[in-house]
Formats: sequence, structure tokens, C-alpha cells
Amino acid sequence: MGILKKISQVINFARTMDSRLALMSTLDDRLQKIQQSLGRIESSQLAMLNPRDFSKYEFQVYSQWGEDGLIQYLIHKVEIDRLIFVEFGVQKYTESNTRFLLINNNWSGLVIDGTEQNIQFIKNDPIYWRHNLKAEHAFIDKDNINALIKRSGITGDIGLLSVDIDGNDYWIWEAINVINPRIVICEYNSLWGNKLAVTVPYTPTFTRTEAHSSNLYYGASIVALNDLANAKGYSLVGSNTAGNNVFFVRNDLLGNINVVTPETAWVQSKFRESRNAAGELTFLTFEDRLAAVADVQLVHLSDGKQYKVREIYDL
Repeated sequence: MGILKKISQVINFARTMDSRLALMSTLDDRLQKIQQSLGRIESSQLAMLNPRDFSKYEFQVYSQWGEDGLIQYLIHKVEIDRLIFVEFGVQKYTESNTRFLLINNNWSGLVIDGTEQNIQFIKNDPIYWRHNLKAEHAFIDKDNINALIKRSGITGDIGLLSVDIDGNDYWIWEAINVINPRIVICEYNSLWGNKLAVTVPYTPTFTRTEAHSSNLYYGASIVALNDLANAKGYSLVGSNTAGNNVFFVRNDLLGNINVVTPETAWVQSKFRESRNAAGELTFLTFEDRLAAVADVQLVHLSDGKQYKVREIYDL
């Protein structure tokens, strides 16, 4: 009887766990639907208010900061024929620039991440069968990015490209030529200021957490990205208030969207993600962050040469 009782207890426990997991899944699904509904409401309200300041359109559903709102504003201002996006550096895709586009606006797209477990998580997410999404596992470099995109059947004119890989962002966007997105979002490093066109040197295997223990050494300046955008036929239309993402629109589709300068779009980032050698947060001030990476090198794109940060910023 003792063994039968224990077996019965195990079965009942399993049933209870199944019920709890089912309840959690239902609650999570409902929570996501509430998030989406709130996003739609915010989008409608902003459209009615029509604020002149680009950053006032910010709202967050699945984006890290207010990018969801800024994207909704732009897709209502820019005529887009093919509702297709490409985004890379998405991790598990629970927090991203294009998830709300996928769910709310029924876009299709490709997401790429360098961690296989993240891609498997995405493929197990219900959005993977509910929507036309393709997830690829690859460590992106400037030699494979075009092949990765083309292999997914995406070429030519598309709606949006989102670049956020915490490192070679400038070099990867520079290399992309198989797509011609109408809107481009790219992460910039606010630490590099709003006067100079600089970026980390290209290293195919660049990983932010390994490049420098401070976690501050990555990416390009807003000026560097703006210069690249201009060369590719895009104009800067704004940035988010967090100070890490800039937005560009293709020149032939600008219409009455205001174009801004890197100096006015730049935002001194307030988020404090600096770390010590043990990986612990150090909460450095903006000024102290620059001093923490004084001895690493940046490419000054005006002459293509590398200089230490302390030489560029007179530290």
C-alpha cells in the first residue's frame, strides 16, 4: 500500500504541475494580448495628437525602450510595399524592435542570432507558427551577412532593417547590399559623442563582453552611422530618448519627415551598464565610462587610422 500511495502522490503532483503550467501559459498569452492592445491604443492616440518631436512617439510593447512607438510612427509616414523586416542580435526575441511589427502589423521577417539556444527558443515560441517568421543561427560578420539574408529568400526592396549586435554594427551595415530597406534602425554608442566619426575596428569574431571587461567598448558613433547612411542614400530622422538607437529613412521616401543632425539627435545615455573585471555592475558616470576605456583603440573614419580613446578625446 505504501508504494501505491507514493505512486498516487506522484501522479497527483504531476497533474497539479501540468495544471499550473497550463495556467501559466494561459496567463502569459493573455498578458501578451493586453500588451498588444495597449500598444495599439498608444499608437492611435499618438496619431491623433501628432506631436512634432520624433521622440514623443515612443512607447514600449516588446522593444527594449521606446522603439515600438517610433517604428509605428515611421511605417505610417513611409510608404512600404513589402512588409518585410530583417533584424539581427535578437537573443530570444522576447525583447526586440520587430516583434510588435510581426504581431500587430502582420509583417514577415528574418531574425538572426549567434546563440543556438536562443534560436531554438524562438522556434518553440507560438509566434513561430502563428506568423511568417524565420529564425537563423549564425555569428554574423561582413563576409556572411549577405548570403544569410539571401538564403532566406529576402532580397531587394524591404520595409525595415534593424542592426544591433553590440560591436561591428557599422561594418556589417556597410557590407549589406542584397536588400534596400526603406527604414533602418541601428544601435550607436553614445559614449563616442556627437562630433567624431569613430567605430571599433573590425574584428570578425568581435564579442562585446570579451573585447573589454568594462562592457563599454563596442559600436560606432552617431556621426559615423550618419555618414554611412548618407553614403547609402538615407537621412537621419531621430533617435530614442535612451541614447542607443538611431533611425534613418531612405531619401526617396522622406516626404515631410523632418531630417535632423547627429548633434541634435544624439542623447547622452543614462543607463549604467559598466562592469568590473569580475563582471559586476559599477554604475560609472558618463565621464568615468570614457576614462574606463581610455586605452582601447577606435578607427577614426576621417583617415581610416586607429587611435587610442585617450588620444581622440584628449583624456
